[in-house]
Amino acid sequence: MRLLFTSLGSFGHTFPLVPLAIAARDAGHDVVFATSEDFLPQLTKAGLETAAAGLAIKDAFGQAFAAAGPAGPRRPPGEIPPEVLGPIVAKVFGELMPARFTADLLPLFSRFRPDLVVSETGNSGGAFAAMKAGIPVVAHGFGRVSSDDPMVTRIRDAIREHGASLGIEVGEDLAFHGPFIDICPESVQEPGFLARTTRVPLRPVGWSEPGELPSGVLERSRPLVYLTLGTAMGHAGVLGAAIAGLSGLDVDVLVATGPTVDPAALGEVPANVRLEAWVPQSKLLPHVDVVVHHGGSGTTLGAFGAGLPQLLLPQGADQFSNADAVLAAGVGSRLLAAEVTADAVASKVRTLLTDTSVHDAARALATEVAAMPSPAEVATQLPTLA
Repeated sequence: MRLLFTSLGSFGHTFPLVPLAIAARDAGHDVVFATSEDFLPQLTKAGLETAAAGLAIKDAFGQAFAAAGPAGPRRPPGEIPPEVLGPIVAKVFGELMPARFTADLLPLFSRFRPDLVVSETGNSGGAFAAMKAGIPVVAHGFGRVSSDDPMVTRIRDAIREHGASLGIEVGEDLAFHGPFIDICPESVQEPGFLARTTRVPLRPVGWSEPGELPSGVLERSRPLVYLTLGTAMGHAGVLGAAIAGLSGLDVDVLVATGPTVDPAALGEVPANVRLEAWVPQSKLLPHVDVVVHHGGSGTTLGAFGAGLPQLLLPQGADQFSNADAVLAAGVGSRLLAAEVTADAVASKVRTLLTDTSVHDAARALATEVAAMPSPAEVATQLPTLA
């Protein structure tokens, strides 16, 4: 069977699809993974056959800002008011990206002739192209579905409008009226989504760029706290406050600064804090005691699977919805905006290290994740979804 996977070119949108793509390839299917050219090296490291399609996210934002003209915002996204940033984001993810992916994928389909397209839900252009070409398409989620976030709603409205211009009706969850491969545990998934969707559960198996764990992770005498704000919305001020709070505890702190924060902006850190630009997160989580993070879907689901207490410091997008789910599941806590102070972070993590009810809930959620079908099991179902 010929399978084409496609996603937006980013860690949070691409990596959730990689385990199933690898499992499908290992099961003997012909697999090609199409995403923006700037992100293809990540897939090459996974040993997958690749094809370039679509725009890089940064290039799409560049086009959207240019279209806004001289009066358009010229500040970092985190400093732009939502009412100004909203139309830009909607244009990027609801129009520019889908149009370019559709245009690039259609000729690729003619050459590769896939029997099934697996399209990440953020990449509606993958589904649009498949539907225009008459190829069966299945949606692949990257985390918990968010139905009430204003920015997500704006993006979905823009996608529906673009789909209508192509003569395509878009469903509420961007499942395009077909099956939805869902990597979120059922107990924390949005109830309305569960009720209205043909769901194919898939265990969220983390995938990281191959690499070694930082030295000292495996030889410790005290708890390890992992701190990250992900790859897209890093904020030096938030990281600095968290580091200041965590460093006062009797713990070791490993900080992944990511590509958006210059470690130099954090200054000199205490002896029990270690800064790394990148860590193999899926390999690291089994050795961590508490995760302090932004609430990105990959880190949230990874912590679910590892049975870890979490402190979420959401910065945007679906991170607030993920924080709500963590609170409702009893597996962690959160701090919002001005609440993020050194003292508050220290207090929350001190509690998470010792609260048996949180640890029990986190272990129960990890058991649920472990019982979900593996990528190898779901790979055997793919022919039935075509």
